[in-house]
Amino acid sequence: MKRNQGTIPLLYIAHILLGLVILLPLGFALVSSLRPLDEIFRYMSPVSWRTFVPTEITFDAYVSLFVERGFGRIFFNTFYVSIVNVVIGLIIASMAAFAFVYFEFKGRNLLFFLVILTFMIPFEVIAIPLYGLVDSLGWIDTYSGIIVPGLANGLVIFLYRQFFLDLPKALIESARMDGASWFKIYAGIILPLCKPVTVSAGLLIFIHQWESFMWPLIATRSKEYKVIQVALSDFVTEFATYWNEMFAGIIIAVIVPVLVLLPLQRYFVNGIANTGSKE
Repeated sequence: MKRNQGTIPLLYIAHILLGLVILLPLGFALVSSLRPLDEIFRYMSPVSWRTFVPTEITFDAYVSLFVERGFGRIFFNTFYVSIVNVVIGLIIASMAAFAFVYFEFKGRNLLFFLVILTFMIPFEVIAIPLYGLVDSLGWIDTYSGIIVPGLANGLVIFLYRQFFLDLPKALIESARMDGASWFKIYAGIILPLCKPVTVSAGLLIFIHQWESFMWPLIATRSKEYKVIQVALSDFVTEFATYWNEMFAGIIIAVIVPVLVLLPLQRYFVNGIANTGSKE
């Protein structure tokens, strides 16, 4: 059906307004991170060009983050935890999905139902028993305590399973007839075909872990293992709020996922779009 020409300008206007709603808060945060603390809210009322254009640019907030608050360590912790989750999480999820699709075993459907259930249950429901389990293992305030509970991701297992269901069964059967082991089929045949869904799943894991707040807050006590989302809460104290440093931390926290997502967005969209619902 041919689109009405009159609706095209309206669509552009809607897209522009939506873009402004998303970008203006980020723009204000960026400008505020480059201002002295006492000037951040000086030009808020009435709103003018000075609200979004700093009259005096200073990088003191960013210097303070890395020199005084140890944001270098915090940034490393967040990036390290996210990357380890991506690498190990993709291996676990793809192998689990491979087993669900190509192996017949008792209770397979029930087990897959439980996997789906895991990403439908709010984290708050399992936070306390999970803390008790991790504490009993001696993993509180360690990298293991932050990383291990998030390695098995039910949503990622589901994405891989749906992708594997769309692959031709004849490919697997011919490989088995040629004497290929299951691991060789998994690593040498299946995984090379999974680039779109692997990129999509990897981005989902990375962004989820990068933005994780509650579990790192519960599982860590010292500054040595603090991650960026938890560190952002340190700027609000009993006596003052360091808005310029908070905004600088927010910009750093936002820019990394954006830089990761932008060059891979085509694979991300294709991976989600091509993950069918075949049963």
